[in-house]
Amino acid sequence: MSFDPNGPASPDSGIFGLSHDEGEAAVVLIPVPWEVTTSYGGGTANGPAAILGASRQVDLYDLDVEKPYVHGVHMLAESEEIRAWNAEGRGLAQKIIAEGGDVSGDEGLQHALARVNALSTLLNERVEEEAERLMAAGKLVGVVGGDHSVPLGAIAAAARRHPGLGVLHFDAHADLRRAYEGFNYSHASIMDNVLEEVKDVGRLVQVGIRDVCEEEIETMRRHGERVRVFFDRDIARRRLAGEAFGAVVREIVEALPNEVWVSFDIDGLDPRLCPHTGTPVPGGLDFHEAVFVLREVVRAGKKIVGFDLNEVAPGPDEWDGNVGARLLYKLVGFTLASQGVARLM
Repeated sequence: MSFDPNGPASPDSGIFGLSHDEGEAAVVLIPVPWEVTTSYGGGTANGPAAILGASRQVDLYDLDVEKPYVHGVHMLAESEEIRAWNAEGRGLAQKIIAEGGDVSGDEGLQHALARVNALSTLLNERVEEEAERLMAAGKLVGVVGGDHSVPLGAIAAAARRHPGLGVLHFDAHADLRRAYEGFNYSHASIMDNVLEEVKDVGRLVQVGIRDVCEEEIETMRRHGERVRVFFDRDIARRRLAGEAFGAVVREIVEALPNEVWVSFDIDGLDPRLCPHTGTPVPGGLDFHEAVFVLREVVRAGKKIVGFDLNEVAPGPDEWDGNVGARLLYKLVGFTLASQGVARLM
């Protein structure tokens, strides 16, 4: 039976109700059910499943990109081994978090911290291997978390193929803490780890940042031109003073190299759009503003080589998963358009 893009999706269909297998799909999504180091609100390990479920309600006609679905989108099955690692690691990490990350003088906690760090290393290696396998097969790769620690391996795989790669980072938080609460690969340390471990990343451009610590400000300064930050406060001030949002976006786009990885923490959006994310912060981008930034990246001729979407935590209703699924479809579409595979509308 032929596929009807106007018809309802079946409950057991793939992402966005599509039936593409890995071989047929231009874009392959790696779900990572992981939230080991989450220290406030939980639930992000269930983000990939929530997005998958909600995606079947997304209408496939997109007003920004012509028929992205026809090029094929496939989400891999969740790894049961990663689920098991997550359960073990989260149980150990919660004991450390309860002590504020102080494991001195407690041999049991020291062993627990070492195990959490070892599990996080295993996760990074697994994601990197999977991303490398898919990229070698000519696939465009998206990572669907999970907390924001999960895309490190995929960013490393992309940067090897694209030296000088830019990372366009949407977030409420700078994620530049060094081993937050003792965890080498904390969700609060992802961009510090990118800067320190992925030397082929040429520039980090951060958008919507509104919650930072002194250590992170010093890290930004230390890296100089390698890090460009568009704080939410500054964007808001410029708009309140009468400056067009488009002028700010042009600066964001101009700060990026020609090849870009998009790393999107859902809490970069206004928290009314993601109320159950783990660490919501007032302020942030509206949905159409985030889409405008992505569209302008493509219009400027930048090439999106991959992306990640993280920190979607399902609540008592479908709202968070719904917003996450729609943002994911936009990321897929703009990635295809930037590659010349699909056409901007």
